[in-house]
Amino acid sequence: MARQTKEPELDDVEGEVDAVAKLHGFDRAVAILEFVARQPSRIADITRSFGLPWATIHRTVAQLERAQFLKRDPESNRYSVGSRLWLIGSTYVADNRLVKSAQGVLEASDRREGVVAQVVERIGLQSVVLHVHDRPGDTIAKANYGFHFDLHLASKGHVLLAAESDGFVEEYLTRERVAMTDETVTEPEALRAIVRKVRAQGYAITIGDVQPFVASAAAPIFDGSGRAVGCLCFVTRRAVLKDPQSADEIVEQLLRAASAVSMDLGWKPAMGVALGG
Repeated sequence: MARQTKEPELDDVEGEVDAVAKLHGFDRAVAILEFVARQPSRIADITRSFGLPWATIHRTVAQLERAQFLKRDPESNRYSVGSRLWLIGSTYVADNRLVKSAQGVLEASDRREGVVAQVVERIGLQSVVLHVHDRPGDTIAKANYGFHFDLHLASKGHVLLAAESDGFVEEYLTRERVAMTDETVTEPEALRAIVRKVRAQGYAITIGDVQPFVASAAAPIFDGSGRAVGCLCFVTRRAVLKDPQSADEIVEQLLRAASAVSMDLGWKPAMGVALGG
Protein backbone atom coordinates (compact mmCIF):
# COMPACT_ATOMS: atom_id res chain seq x y z
CA MET A 1 0.00 0.00 0.00
CA ALA A 2 1.58 3.27 -1.09
CA ARG A 3 1.76 5.82 1.67
CA GLN A 4 0.49 9.34 1.32
CA THR A 5 3.13 12.08 1.33
CA LYS A 6 2.96 15.84 1.19
CA GLU A 7 4.88 18.19 -1.02
CA PRO A 8 7.73 20.06 0.71
CA GLU A 9 6.67 23.17 2.61
CA LEU A 10 8.61 25.91 4.37
CA ASP A 11 8.39 23.92 7.63
CA ASP A 12 10.31 21.06 6.01
CA VAL A 13 13.30 23.28 5.28
CA GLU A 14 12.97 25.71 8.15
CA GLY A 15 16.32 27.04 9.30
CA GLU A 16 17.96 27.00 5.88
CA VAL A 17 20.07 30.10 5.34
CA ASP A 18 18.41 31.18 2.10
CA ALA A 19 15.10 31.69 3.94
CA VAL A 20 16.44 33.42 7.03
CA ALA A 21 16.35 36.93 5.61
CA LYS A 22 12.54 36.68 5.60
CA LEU A 23 12.29 35.52 9.20
CA HIS A 24 11.39 37.62 12.21
CA GLY A 25 11.22 37.10 15.96
CA PHE A 26 10.53 33.51 16.90
CA ASP A 27 11.27 32.14 13.43
CA ARG A 28 14.66 33.87 13.40
CA ALA A 29 15.51 32.42 16.81
CA VAL A 30 14.61 28.91 15.63
CA ALA A 31 16.73 29.37 12.49
CA ILE A 32 19.74 30.44 14.57
CA LEU A 33 19.32 27.50 16.94
CA GLU A 34 19.28 25.06 14.04
CA PHE A 35 22.30 26.74 12.47
CA VAL A 36 24.34 26.58 15.68
CA ALA A 37 23.24 23.00 16.37
CA ARG A 38 24.86 21.96 13.10
CA GLN A 39 28.06 23.92 13.72
CA PRO A 40 29.12 25.95 16.79
CA SER A 41 29.57 29.51 15.50
CA ARG A 42 30.53 33.05 16.45
CA ILE A 43 28.10 35.93 16.00
CA ALA A 44 30.18 37.11 13.04
CA ASP A 45 29.78 33.67 11.39
CA ILE A 46 26.01 33.71 11.89
CA THR A 47 25.73 37.30 10.62
CA ARG A 48 27.74 36.53 7.50
CA SER A 49 25.77 33.38 6.68
CA PHE A 50 22.35 34.91 7.33
CA GLY A 51 23.00 38.25 5.64
CA LEU A 52 21.31 40.14 8.48
CA PRO A 53 22.61 43.15 10.48
CA TRP A 54 25.08 42.33 13.25
CA ALA A 55 22.90 44.11 15.83
CA THR A 56 19.88 41.96 14.90
CA ILE A 57 21.79 38.69 15.25
CA HIS A 58 23.53 39.84 18.44
CA ARG A 59 20.22 40.76 20.07
CA THR A 60 18.65 37.40 19.24
CA VAL A 61 21.71 35.40 20.31
CA ALA A 62 21.89 37.31 23.60
CA GLN A 63 18.25 36.50 24.33
CA LEU A 64 18.84 32.83 23.57
CA GLU A 65 21.93 32.76 25.77
CA ARG A 66 20.09 34.34 28.71
CA ALA A 67 17.38 31.69 28.35
CA GLN A 68 20.09 28.95 28.30
CA PHE A 69 19.14 27.84 24.81
CA LEU A 70 22.68 28.74 23.72
CA LYS A 71 25.98 28.80 25.58
CA ARG A 72 29.17 30.68 24.67
CA ASP A 73 32.70 29.29 24.84
CA PRO A 74 34.71 32.11 26.46
CA GLU A 75 37.91 31.08 24.68
CA SER A 76 36.61 30.84 21.11
CA ASN A 77 33.48 33.04 21.45
CA ARG A 78 31.58 30.34 19.62
CA TYR A 79 28.00 29.55 20.56
CA SER A 80 26.65 26.01 20.85
CA VAL A 81 23.45 24.37 22.07
CA GLY A 82 22.66 25.21 25.70
CA SER A 83 21.46 23.06 28.57
CA ARG A 84 17.82 24.15 28.40
CA LEU A 85 17.55 23.14 24.76
CA TRP A 86 19.14 19.79 25.61
CA LEU A 87 16.51 19.31 28.33
CA ILE A 88 13.72 19.81 25.83
CA GLY A 89 15.34 17.54 23.25
CA SER A 90 16.10 14.78 25.74
CA THR A 91 12.44 14.74 26.79
CA TYR A 92 11.47 14.16 23.16
CA VAL A 93 13.79 11.15 22.93
CA ALA A 94 12.71 9.76 26.31
CA ASP A 95 9.04 9.81 25.25
CA ASN A 96 9.65 8.69 21.66
CA ARG A 97 7.62 5.58 20.84
CA LEU A 98 9.90 4.67 17.93
CA VAL A 99 12.92 4.62 20.25
CA LYS A 100 11.10 2.61 22.92
CA SER A 101 9.96 -0.01 20.40
CA ALA A 102 13.40 -0.29 18.84
CA GLN A 103 15.14 -0.65 22.21
CA GLY A 104 13.21 -3.80 23.02
CA VAL A 105 13.78 -5.34 19.59
CA LEU A 106 17.51 -4.55 19.57
CA GLU A 107 18.01 -5.92 23.08
CA ALA A 108 16.54 -9.23 21.95
CA SER A 109 18.18 -9.34 18.51
CA ASP A 110 21.06 -11.67 17.65
CA ARG A 111 23.19 -9.15 15.77
CA ARG A 112 26.69 -10.10 14.65
CA GLU A 113 29.69 -8.64 16.48
CA GLY A 114 31.14 -5.34 15.29
CA VAL A 115 27.78 -3.87 14.24
CA VAL A 116 26.38 -0.73 15.89
CA ALA A 117 22.60 -0.27 15.58
CA GLN A 118 21.07 3.20 15.28
CA VAL A 119 17.47 4.42 15.47
CA VAL A 120 17.16 7.40 13.14
CA GLU A 121 14.57 10.05 12.22
CA ARG A 122 14.51 12.74 9.59
CA ILE A 123 14.55 16.20 11.13
CA GLY A 124 14.42 18.88 8.46
CA LEU A 125 17.01 17.98 5.84
CA GLN A 126 19.10 15.74 8.05
CA SER A 127 19.10 12.22 9.44
CA VAL A 128 19.45 12.36 13.23
CA VAL A 129 20.49 9.45 15.45
CA LEU A 130 18.03 9.24 18.37
CA HIS A 131 19.32 6.05 19.94
CA VAL A 132 22.36 3.78 19.65
CA HIS A 133 22.54 0.13 20.67
CA ASP A 134 26.05 -1.28 20.83
CA ARG A 135 28.07 -3.76 22.82
CA PRO A 136 31.65 -3.79 24.13
CA GLY A 137 33.96 -3.65 21.14
CA ASP A 138 31.27 -2.39 18.74
CA THR A 139 32.15 1.32 19.02
CA ILE A 140 32.50 3.18 15.71
CA ALA A 141 33.39 6.87 15.39
CA LYS A 142 30.54 9.22 14.42
CA ALA A 143 27.96 6.51 15.12
CA ASN A 144 26.95 7.90 18.50
CA TYR A 145 23.62 9.27 19.72
CA GLY A 146 23.01 12.79 18.42
CA PHE A 147 25.12 12.61 15.26
CA HIS A 148 23.37 14.04 12.22
CA PHE A 149 24.13 14.13 8.51
CA ASP A 150 22.53 15.59 5.40
CA LEU A 151 20.16 13.24 3.60
CA HIS A 152 22.50 12.45 0.70
CA LEU A 153 24.96 10.92 3.18
CA ALA A 154 25.00 7.34 4.52
CA SER A 155 22.43 4.60 4.09
CA LYS A 156 20.14 6.14 6.73
CA GLY A 157 19.98 9.39 4.77
CA HIS A 158 19.23 7.54 1.54
CA VAL A 159 16.37 5.60 3.14
CA LEU A 160 14.83 8.70 4.73
CA LEU A 161 15.16 10.64 1.47
CA ALA A 162 13.56 7.78 -0.50
CA ALA A 163 10.68 7.75 2.00
CA GLU A 164 9.67 11.28 1.02
CA SER A 165 7.71 12.47 -2.01
CA ASP A 166 9.28 13.08 -5.41
CA GLY A 167 8.69 16.78 -4.85
CA PHE A 168 10.67 16.71 -1.60
CA VAL A 169 13.52 14.82 -3.31
CA GLU A 170 13.69 17.33 -6.15
CA GLU A 171 13.66 20.25 -3.71
CA TYR A 172 16.51 18.65 -1.78
CA LEU A 173 18.54 18.17 -4.96
CA THR A 174 18.46 21.92 -5.65
CA ARG A 175 20.50 22.53 -2.49
CA GLU A 176 24.22 22.38 -1.92
CA ARG A 177 25.47 18.85 -1.17
CA VAL A 178 28.86 18.48 0.48
CA ALA A 179 31.09 15.44 -0.10
CA MET A 180 32.68 13.96 3.03
CA THR A 181 34.89 11.45 1.18
CA ASP A 182 35.80 10.64 -2.41
CA GLU A 183 32.98 8.09 -2.39
CA THR A 184 30.19 10.48 -1.37
CA VAL A 185 27.50 10.70 -4.05
CA THR A 186 26.44 14.29 -4.70
CA GLU A 187 25.36 14.36 -8.35
CA PRO A 188 21.57 14.81 -8.74
CA GLU A 189 21.06 12.05 -11.31
CA ALA A 190 23.12 9.56 -9.29
CA LEU A 191 21.09 10.40 -6.18
CA ARG A 192 17.83 9.98 -8.10
CA ALA A 193 19.04 6.51 -9.14
CA ILE A 194 19.82 5.69 -5.50
CA VAL A 195 16.34 6.79 -4.43
CA ARG A 196 14.76 4.58 -7.09
CA LYS A 197 16.89 1.60 -6.02
CA VAL A 198 16.06 2.05 -2.32
CA ARG A 199 12.36 2.28 -3.08
CA ALA A 200 12.56 -0.88 -5.18
CA GLN A 201 14.53 -3.08 -2.76
CA GLY A 202 13.41 -1.61 0.57
CA TYR A 203 16.84 -0.89 2.05
CA ALA A 204 20.10 0.97 1.37
CA ILE A 205 23.80 0.15 1.67
CA THR A 206 26.61 2.70 1.57
CA ILE A 207 30.35 2.08 1.79
CA GLY A 208 32.94 4.72 2.62
CA ASP A 209 30.80 7.76 1.81
CA VAL A 210 30.97 9.30 5.32
CA GLN A 211 34.16 7.72 6.67
CA PRO A 212 36.56 5.81 4.39
CA PHE A 213 36.69 2.64 6.51
CA VAL A 214 33.04 2.55 7.60
CA ALA A 215 29.94 1.15 5.88
CA SER A 216 26.27 0.93 6.78
CA ALA A 217 22.93 -0.58 5.85
CA ALA A 218 19.53 0.93 6.67
CA ALA A 219 15.88 -0.06 6.36
CA PRO A 220 12.69 1.96 6.94
CA ILE A 221 10.44 1.65 9.98
CA PHE A 222 6.69 2.03 9.40
CA ASP A 223 3.83 2.90 11.76
CA GLY A 224 0.27 1.64 11.82
CA SER A 225 -0.76 3.89 8.95
CA GLY A 226 1.96 2.53 6.66
CA ARG A 227 3.98 5.74 6.91
CA ALA A 228 7.76 5.55 7.20
CA VAL A 229 8.53 7.26 10.53
CA GLY A 230 12.25 6.60 10.67
CA CYS A 231 14.79 3.92 9.95
CA LEU A 232 17.03 1.37 11.55
CA CYS A 233 20.70 1.59 10.56
CA PHE A 234 23.47 -0.97 11.11
CA VAL A 235 26.97 0.55 11.02
CA THR A 236 30.08 -1.58 10.68
CA ARG A 237 33.54 -1.77 9.13
CA ARG A 238 33.89 -1.31 5.38
CA ALA A 239 35.32 -4.80 4.86
CA VAL A 240 32.26 -6.44 6.41
CA LEU A 241 29.75 -5.01 3.92
CA LYS A 242 32.18 -5.43 1.03
CA ASP A 243 31.97 -9.18 1.56
CA PRO A 244 28.78 -10.43 -0.19
CA GLN A 245 28.06 -13.20 2.32
CA SER A 246 28.48 -10.90 5.32
CA ALA A 247 26.42 -8.20 3.61
CA ASP A 248 23.55 -10.63 2.97
CA GLU A 249 23.63 -11.73 6.62
CA ILE A 250 23.54 -8.15 7.91
CA VAL A 251 20.75 -7.09 5.55
CA GLU A 252 18.67 -10.11 6.60
CA GLN A 253 19.16 -9.24 10.29
CA LEU A 254 18.42 -5.57 9.57
CA LEU A 255 15.17 -6.23 7.69
CA ARG A 256 14.00 -8.65 10.35
CA ALA A 257 14.66 -6.11 13.12
CA ALA A 258 13.07 -3.22 11.18
CA SER A 259 9.96 -5.33 10.55
CA ALA A 260 9.73 -6.23 14.24
CA VAL A 261 9.89 -2.56 15.27
CA SER A 262 7.33 -1.64 12.61
CA MET A 263 4.92 -4.32 13.81
CA ASP A 264 5.28 -3.06 17.37
CA LEU A 265 4.19 0.34 16.03
CA GLY A 266 1.09 -1.16 14.43
CA TRP A 267 2.33 -1.92 10.92
CA LYS A 268 1.23 -5.20 9.32
CA PRO A 269 3.13 -7.07 6.56
CA ALA A 270 0.01 -7.01 4.37
CA MET A 271 0.36 -3.22 4.20
CA GLY A 272 3.59 -3.54 2.21
CA VAL A 273 6.71 -1.39 2.41
CA ALA A 274 6.15 1.23 -0.31
CA LEU A 275 8.36 4.32 -0.04
CA GLY A 276 7.95 7.80 -1.47
CA GLY A 277 6.58 8.46 -4.92
